[in-house]
Amino acid sequence: MRRRYNPGADFNLSPSLAGQGETLGSVPNRVGRSGRRRRKTIPVNVFYEEDGGFKVAAVMSEGEASCQVEAAHGKRSKIKSSAILLRFTSPGLGAFLAEVEQQAGAIDVDFLWEVAPKDEFGFSDLASEYFGRAPSAVEAAALITRLHGAPMYFYKKGRGRYKPAPGESLKAALASVERKKREAELTAQYADELARFALPEALRPEAKLLLYKPDKQSVGYKALESACAATGMSAPRLLHRAGALDGPYDYFQGRFVFEHFPRGTGFPAHAPARVPGDLPLAGVQGFSIDDASTTEIDDAFSVGPGSAGRLRIGIHIAAPSLGFSPESAEDAIARARMSTVYMPGDKITMLPDALVEAFTLKADGIAPCVSLYIEVEPADMAIAAVESKVESIRIAANLRHHELDPVVSAESLDAGGGDYAFAKELAILWRLAKRLEADRGKPANNLNFRDYNFNIDWPQAGGRVEAARVQISERKRGAPLDRIVSELMIYANSTWGRLLADRGAAGIYRVKTGVGPAGKVRMTSVPARHIGLGVSHYAWSSSPLRRYVDLVNQWQLVAVLAGARPPFAANSEMLLGSIAAFDAAYTAYADFQSSLERFWCLRWLEQEGFVGAQSTLAGGVTRDGSVRLEAIPLTAAAAGMPELPAGTQVLVRVRGIDLWQLSADLLFAGESAPPAGQISDEDEETSGNSD
Repeated sequence: MRRRYNPGADFNLSPSLAGQGETLGSVPNRVGRSGRRRRKTIPVNVFYEEDGGFKVAAVMSEGEASCQVEAAHGKRSKIKSSAILLRFTSPGLGAFLAEVEQQAGAIDVDFLWEVAPKDEFGFSDLASEYFGRAPSAVEAAALITRLHGAPMYFYKKGRGRYKPAPGESLKAALASVERKKREAELTAQYADELARFALPEALRPEAKLLLYKPDKQSVGYKALESACAATGMSAPRLLHRAGALDGPYDYFQGRFVFEHFPRGTGFPAHAPARVPGDLPLAGVQGFSIDDASTTEIDDAFSVGPGSAGRLRIGIHIAAPSLGFSPESAEDAIARARMSTVYMPGDKITMLPDALVEAFTLKADGIAPCVSLYIEVEPADMAIAAVESKVESIRIAANLRHHELDPVVSAESLDAGGGDYAFAKELAILWRLAKRLEADRGKPANNLNFRDYNFNIDWPQAGGRVEAARVQISERKRGAPLDRIVSELMIYANSTWGRLLADRGAAGIYRVKTGVGPAGKVRMTSVPARHIGLGVSHYAWSSSPLRRYVDLVNQWQLVAVLAGARPPFAANSEMLLGSIAAFDAAYTAYADFQSSLERFWCLRWLEQEGFVGAQSTLAGGVTRDGSVRLEAIPLTAAAAGMPELPAGTQVLVRVRGIDLWQLSADLLFAGESAPPAGQISDEDEETSGNSD
């Protein structure tokens, strides 16, 4: 059924909203010459809601529940009759919305909210109240447009129906808008300053927080993000230009400290070290073998006469476990850190300096230790007896690699020693190391694996990192002194791991039970083989001053040797938690150390004039097709390099470096002479000093 238009008004409400009004059909117009009445069709336009907005269109045809309409640009569509808010005849479609927008903008929304009913209402009712008369189609549409565009003032309750916001809610919403406006202004101001590489004073205290743990809704972060987009720079580079960072080194170190030492790298207050004074003194004197920078000297050795003409070789491990107990304040410090953090030219120790000083095996001092004595036959170094005990020992010397490595050789040791300190003792330890290596069924490996020492000559206090000079020197991983330390530490860790298992005491083990992808080394409280080392048990116990796992195992071991109950059970939450926490920390620390080593390698390339120069560097092709340089421990892809077998020696040029990205742009410059020895990619655990 069709309705007829009421010619007495220029618009009417949709019947679904007002319950009244006529749909426009055709109306009488005038009488023609023939005397017959002609009819003129007057177009009907509708103002309707669709997809959260308002539209206008001309009605082409109308049914009971829907209309076919045509928009001003000619697009035809079908709309529901219930979506229609107003029907009007003038102005035309092209002008209607423009007039509506103009009049809507002139409506005072605060006054509108004041005069609106306090409960839910229809827009037509408020239109009559606001205008004080029956509104025109444009006025009615303008009013609903204003209502719709002020969601803080009016809540939409249905099509054409609204409810004013409560006063308190409106006040809070307006305050929020004002706050956001101020924040937007501040964001723009700060972004402009940052884009000019000036750090706003208000952002100075939070500058590094913006890099390491930003609140992405904060003014500072939004300003930094905007400035980065404007300048095309990364956030660290931009803040460096703005003076908030000293440079890439400051950025990498600051990020690491922020993530892993949120309270800083200093130590909280703790009790003075308690060194037991009633331990028996060993009848031998020990000596250690370490790098020049080592202060946490965990291990030392001794050589003396044994029973029945045998030799008695001692492995002595520092015993901080005797100075404090699990769940003490000192334990909490160690457990929070899990390990000493190493980096070129610096370190962050696991234990406070006072505790390290009390228990380190320093020369000319007496220190508590857990000793493993091995009695061997002088002829073939076959092991005849093993004994573990807790005691104290006098340390005669701290031998240093940089002094002995150049003069200690396999040939001199095979000959019984040379002209260097502890030559005779080192020759005996060398023979034992070779026997232990053979007993493990693991032939000497990694003899051509290159290790490197980093020496950083820092500028005076307050100097910049750019002024520091780095020296990188090669240290062959299979050197005799390394092999001595490695083999004796493997033996101690294996022997004590087996002792804990045999006595039914819990321990933390390093195991490797498979080869290939299934053969990853992992930590567990269940003893199992470490096939990579060729031992049945392997429990880190040789570095308790710098690894928490070793400290836990030493607490267990000391209790077993004393016939006491070990502090940790196999299902101890603290023991199992320590495994997970140590794995996470140790991995993070190793990654940090690797990143800073890479930083100093890039600085070395810059320092030595290789960047952008025509001079070349030698390197070897790795399994993944990259190039590992020989002079420094740096691996990177080389542009233009053909596919070459792993181990092929090549020459490369350094086209550029990026310290922020820790990247080197290498260019292939040809093949070089074959290597003197194959460089192994194997990464096996070896010693308490270097694993």
